[in-house]
Amino acid sequence: MKRLMIVGASVLQFPAILKAKEMGLQVAVVDFNPQAIGIPYADKYYNASTMDENAVLAAAEDYQPDGIMTLATDMPMRGVAKASDKLHLHSINYATAVKATDKYDMIKAFKEHNVPSPWFFVVDALEELKEHEIDVAFPCIIKPTDNAGSHGVAKVYSFQELLDNYEYAHSCSRHGKVIVEEYLDGPEVSVEVMVVNGIVNILQITDKITTEAPHFVEMGHTQPSRLPAATQEAIRNVAVAACSAIGIDKGPAHVEMKVTKRGPVMIELGARMGGDNITTHLVPLSTGIDMVGSTIKVALGEEPDITPTLHCGSAIRYFEVPFGTIKSIDNVEEASKIPGVKQITFTKEVGDESTPIHCSNDRIGFVIAQGATAEDAVAACEEAMKKVQIKIV
Repeated sequence: MKRLMIVGASVLQFPAILKAKEMGLQVAVVDFNPQAIGIPYADKYYNASTMDENAVLAAAEDYQPDGIMTLATDMPMRGVAKASDKLHLHSINYATAVKATDKYDMIKAFKEHNVPSPWFFVVDALEELKEHEIDVAFPCIIKPTDNAGSHGVAKVYSFQELLDNYEYAHSCSRHGKVIVEEYLDGPEVSVEVMVVNGIVNILQITDKITTEAPHFVEMGHTQPSRLPAATQEAIRNVAVAACSAIGIDKGPAHVEMKVTKRGPVMIELGARMGGDNITTHLVPLSTGIDMVGSTIKVALGEEPDITPTLHCGSAIRYFEVPFGTIKSIDNVEEASKIPGVKQITFTKEVGDESTPIHCSNDRIGFVIAQGATAEDAVAACEEAMKKVQIKIV
């Protein structure tokens, strides 16, 4: 029986744990939280932070897996890659993992390989930022170099606003560095990728909906993209170039860009499956491709089948509600019966607070739907959200 180590056992990695057991694998998980949802489903548990590279390596050396992976989170990829390098497993190498998890190293790689990308500079102190006043055009983006989920991200319109938001971005940076970069204007998309035998395969292009400035939190995703065919071809070309620039030679990637007046321009990428249920749910619903199973197979050194078997639409929409205390959530069962609705999930409960949405953790729940077309899937989501009654006091 082959052995798989999954770095993380939270709700984000849970689909991989279930899939691995379904595939008949022996599974070990690494997580700092002994109450993580996936631990009871695993065969062995290592109590360590997913971001502690040396602890992940030590766990892998003890378990001696045939493959190691994570799902939908960036920083654990460093531990995955370090263990893979040491144990000669089937992940990206450590240098690539660093480029895929540090926005400064990432954008430098894009520039070096002529991948369309924003202007930028990096600082690690407020006084250093003050020295860049003549270098900035507004609006622009300020964000930490090494975080995700919109944590620490702000759009600013003046140098004073840039200074005012420095501490917010800096507080969300694990290593203290902050990147200031060009604001890209245009529709945002993500590209869901699987690299097999060094070939970058585009599985799907996802249209995104985000909140307005300053934080740009994702509130909806739709597949397949409804952009013009020529635009989609340009998006594919940029995604392939971006993966190659970073050095992703195997496994999944989640590539984010905006379609500007000068064409698709990179925002960033992750050398892992996308979060927000995009690759765990939307890709299978729109293409029939089991991206979780494919990622596991690549981690084990096997070749996955990534042939599409469906040509459908899929969508996820996050609830937008007033701010206050959640008093009741009703009609969920009725909404679940709407044709096409596949899942209605709440991440906050009655009694929790509904707050302004500054990052992905502030969202209270979502609806996932499938349809014959992208439009049908979106319509099912919207109908379900109207049916659900959420009372805020």
